[in-house]
Amino acid sequence: MYILVVEDDASVARFLVRGLREEGYTVDLCDNGADALSQGARQSYDLYIVDWMLPDLDGVSVIRGLRERGVHRPILMLTARESTNSIVTALDAGADDYMSKPFSFEELLARMRALVRRSTKAEDVHAGRVEIGSSYLRIRERLLVTTVAEHELSNKEFSLLDLLIHHRGEVVGRTRILDRVWGLSSDPSTNVVDVYIRYLRSKLQEAEEINLIETVRGRGYKLISQQEYEDQCADEHT
Repeated sequence: MYILVVEDDASVARFLVRGLREEGYTVDLCDNGADALSQGARQSYDLYIVDWMLPDLDGVSVIRGLRERGVHRPILMLTARESTNSIVTALDAGADDYMSKPFSFEELLARMRALVRRSTKAEDVHAGRVEIGSSYLRIRERLLVTTVAEHELSNKEFSLLDLLIHHRGEVVGRTRILDRVWGLSSDPSTNVVDVYIRYLRSKLQEAEEINLIETVRGRGYKLISQQEYEDQCADEHT
């Protein structure tokens, strides 16, 4: 899981970052609202943990701004404020959950897991399949089924497609793909990401006229959402 922590209290920030990394999470840290809003909208995260009291923009403004910029991943507000009015304000701004300081780290981890579970489509989990355009991925068998063929994906192809699916509609950067799929740090000389994107595109586009994996120049790749696919199909036939 890739997490953005927004916290200006140095001791709390160190505690959160160290604890989350020890649990195996990848963590970025911002100590002010402006940077959090910029980074949080630019980079795709699985979860956002946002403090209320920040030196410039407050946490509520950060959450509202992220939602306005199209961020739909879970956001947990972590703050010393615990009045009902504060909780209502945070949730109405777009927070998915709210924890008051001081907090139990074990409870925080449990709430994080629950938020991520809820953000995953229940039908995909139970059916074990995900629609991708007119095709679908049978998750348990790692089988990509198009209207003309079935493809058993390699481990790397599956990991790459799974990453794009979990951030569907969002841009996933090359550095993050290298880290999550190949366990590599950024290497400007490697074209392995481009090669595997081509592999997936060739399989997905056997029976498609629409490019399902978009290249976003200078940023990375995006698997279009099913709604975007349906809208483009409608445009093609008008």
